Amino acid sequence: MRHAVQWVRSVVFIGQMYLAMLVLAVVFLPYAILRREGALRAMHIYCRYVRWSAAVIAGLRSEIRGEVPQGAVLIAAKHQSFFDIIMIFGALPRPRFIMKKQLVYAPILGWYALRVGCVPVDRGKRGQAIKEMTARVKAGTEEAGQLIIYPQGTRVAPGVKMPYKVGTAVLYEELAQDCVPVATNVGMFWPRHSLFRKPGLAVVEFLPPIPAGRPLRSFLTELEQQVEETSDKLADEAREQLRQSAEM
Repeated sequence: MRHAVQWVRSVVFIGQMYLAMLVLAVVFLPYAILRREGALRAMHIYCRYVRWSAAVIAGLRSEIRGEVPQGAVLIAAKHQSFFDIIMIFGALPRPRFIMKKQLVYAPILGWYALRVGCVPVDRGKRGQAIKEMTARVKAGTEEAGQLIIYPQGTRVAPGVKMPYKVGTAVLYEELAQDCVPVATNVGMFWPRHSLFRKPGLAVVEFLPPIPAGRPLRSFLTELEQQVEETSDKLADEAREQLRQSAEM
């Protein structure tokens, strides 16, 4: 019975989440057209709303840990579900994602993502996109902020190991900025291919920055080690929560 109730709560949460996206997009559209700040404001409000409604409707609370960077840095994050995008974007003051080019065509979301400066890339042409983007940054045509990249290139379920791609190291070298690793356990509660949302505490954790200027191979090794080890610890924390919940 409790499982069936949670299914209903999950479906209600998902439905109203997308409805809220539509409403906010329409309300903020004039402001977003006139100023990039309007699009950023709308997306930050949406992220806060999704976190709040996830807790109230589905029992899925969320927490940001670690020191959230405020200046221009590269963010290299673990990606497990849409919820970690919401949490990371909402926490940062001027975030921009490197995202799949296909997302440009997503209704509402694609236009707003482009408006705040997200960088769409072809999977097979990531290197070219990185060069173009770093050239824009150096020329002063791209606003400074927190550029977010997923080193594994896709969503990865908790416990699944996938290689960290060299494009993150190239971007780290080209931007000559510190890199802040980010770990998460959100996939334990918000699975990639399911509508079911498990109650508990989802965590995104900002880790100590890796200073600019490290050799690329050692940088990538350190990044992977930090993100994977911390994500595994957070997953263990989530498993204990789910175990205790099941015993109640």
